[in-house]
Parts: sequence; C-alpha cells; structure tokens
Amino acid sequence: MHKRNVLIIGSGGREHALAWKLSQSPLLNKLFIAPGNAGTGFTGINIPVPVTDFEAIKLTVLENDIEVVIVGPEDPLVQGIADFFESDQLLQHVILIGPGKKGAQLEGSKDFAKQFMLHHHIPTAAYGSFTAATFDEGLSFLKKQHPPYVLKADGLAAGKGVVICNTYDQAAAELDSMLRQEKFGKASARVVIEEFLDGIELSVFVITDGLSYRILPEAKDYKRIGEGDTGPNTGGMGSVSPVPFADISFMQKVEERVIKPTVNGLSADKIPYKGFIFFGLMNVKGDPYVIEYNVRMGDPETEAVMPRIKSDLLELFINLGEGKLSDSVLEFNSQTAVAVMMVSGGYPGNYAKGKVITGLDNSELPVVFHAGTTYDESAAEVLTSGGRVLAVTALGDTLETARKKAYKGVSEIRFEGAYFRNDIGKDLM
Repeated sequence: MHKRNVLIIGSGGREHALAWKLSQSPLLNKLFIAPGNAGTGFTGINIPVPVTDFEAIKLTVLENDIEVVIVGPEDPLVQGIADFFESDQLLQHVILIGPGKKGAQLEGSKDFAKQFMLHHHIPTAAYGSFTAATFDEGLSFLKKQHPPYVLKADGLAAGKGVVICNTYDQAAAELDSMLRQEKFGKASARVVIEEFLDGIELSVFVITDGLSYRILPEAKDYKRIGEGDTGPNTGGMGSVSPVPFADISFMQKVEERVIKPTVNGLSADKIPYKGFIFFGLMNVKGDPYVIEYNVRMGDPETEAVMPRIKSDLLELFINLGEGKLSDSVLEFNSQTAVAVMMVSGGYPGNYAKGKVITGLDNSELPVVFHAGTTYDESAAEVLTSGGRVLAVTALGDTLETARKKAYKGVSEIRFEGAYFRNDIGKDLM
C-alpha cells in the first residue's frame, strides 16, 4: 500500500485522539485537520476551515492531494458531506469515513431511528412521537407512562436535547417548552417521548462498510457535571474502557440483537453506510436496549478507545474504502483506559476563554488529548477555547492503576478555573 495524505474534519478531543492514533500509521504521509485545535496542531497540520463549509473542504482536499477523509462530528454528516463527495467527479476517488445523509438520519432524527429499530426488531424503549399539532396527544401519552419521563428533541441539539422529568407536571411543562416555545429551535419541532429504562449505560462502537463490520472497544462515559452523576448534562466528563459488566455473554447479546440487525437493516433498507455506528445502550438486568444511535465516534469515549487499539487504524479505513473490511483484523490490548475531562469553570453554563494552560510539557504526563484549546504563536502558549478543554487518558493493568495515573496527570496541569470530576470509573470498581 502507498502512503496517503489524510484529512480529519473536526476540532475536539475525539479528533485529536483520531489524529494521535493515525499519526502512528506507517501508511500515513501527511495529516491535516480542519479546523483542529492546539493538540492536533502538534500532531498534523491545522487548516482553518469550518466543518460544514463543503466547498472549502473540497479545495483543501484537492490542493493537498488528500485521499482519505475522516468526519469527526455529526453536523457535516447530517448535512450530507458524504453525498457531496460522491456527487463531485473530482472527489469521487476519495475515501470518506462517514455515512451519507440518509444513513446519518439514525442520529439526525430520533423519530427515524425509533422507526428503524421497530421495523428491524431491535430492542429499545416504547415511545411516541409528537409535534405542536399533536400536543394534546403527547399529554395523554405521558399520562399513560410511569415516571420518570424521557423527552427527546427529534433533531440535533448539541447533546442537550434529552430531558428526564420526575413528575407528570414537569414533563407536561417541558413538552410545552420544546414543542410550542421552540426551546431547541427546529430540533424540537418534533419530540419523542420514551419509557424510562432503568439500568447502566454503555457505548458500543462498530466500523462498517454496510455489509461487514468490526467491533471496537466499548466504553462508558459520564455525562453529568457533578460527582455521583449529579447536576446538568454536559458533552461528557470522562470515560472508561473496557466496561467490566460488558462480558463475553453480554457482548454476544449486543452483537446478535443489536449490531447484526442494524447492519442488516441498513442493507435491507438500501441505505449505503461506510463509517462508524455508535450504539448508546442500556444494560437492563443483563439485556441490551438501544437508547440512541450516533453516526460517528463518541466524545469523550474516543479518548479512552483509541489508546486501546493495537491495529493500524489507517489500514482499516483504507480497507473499508476499498471494500475489503472483511479482510481486516481489529486487535486491542487488554489494559484499561481512563480518560478524565478537565473543563472550564462555569461549564456547561457560561465560561471564560483564553486562560493559559501550564504543565503540558511535563514528560511524566499520560496521554493528553486537546478538546477546547488554541495555540497563541506570539506567546508560544496553549490557551483554553472551549467548555471541555483537555482529556487526560492513562492506561493501566487494572482500573485502579489507570485511575491513579490519570488523576496524577490531571494534578500536574493547571489553568484558571479548571474543574474535573474525581469519580470517573469509581462506580465500576
């Protein structure tokens, strides 16, 4: 195989973790990231192009002889970047990792995803789907459910579109604010109400060419800002891989009941799909249920998954693009990875940016993936530029060792207002 120029689209911790992993491949020539962050800038070449500016991305691909494109976030996928590449004669030869617009609806529309699961007999929570016009039906559906109530904006709401209410009155008020007051804008023009599943969450990832698939290491992420899973939801405060309860027998159920029917369902529905599928699962008394699909890798799960993959990820992507995924072997190590997110003070509410980060040059640090950072060239300093700033990831032979190493790393890094959860992985010990 010849060496390739590769472009990663995105700017978060997930993209830095992908860049870090791809930079280890002997098949890599040059690595570009659009728009990237301070961390990806140390791993490859950042190009200041927005993730949904398809024309500018096209120009970047052509100017730099890029042959492989990996799409990190969901927005460009839901907006049809894969279709854009496929319909452009100058871009058709490029391997793009990510589904077309139709497949991306698995994440872009909760209603589409639920109908897909129902149609292909994939275990999920009972649900109803409502608009402003059917608001009263939504209320009577709520009355038939038992608390707590789960309400989901149908469209993309930057990870904030799911609300869990403990009383009927709260749920009715929330339904009103989503549907009638457009709390999430167009994203909540339709709302899915689901039965509440009680269990432990985990994330399972596959990469597929629409026919065959390879399962990546699973992970568990921690969504809430406060310790003991309290306070508002965030984009994720840390992750752990592997997940102790996801043993061989549980993962066999996941493969038979969830993964195979999903991949076969895409094929049966004539939805071409080349890329990642992220299964947000709930383990309910030993049985897997799908809470949601995502059509890309998770963040911060990628920061715990990538360090565990032993295989050449770029080779896997090239095989996927050339229809040879079934020949690929995906190996991972048996160690545990713990990723702890360091976030800006005030996140997920308002927070300040531009705080100087120190301690990153410490040679003792475990792997540090940048999420919301930027590099100030004149001062040669790394600054905060987002809510989630850094993911500090450590590997260990046990969960306890990995936790200790990760938190020691966190203690070496400083920026004003830095906050992190002390209990990532503690519930699994």
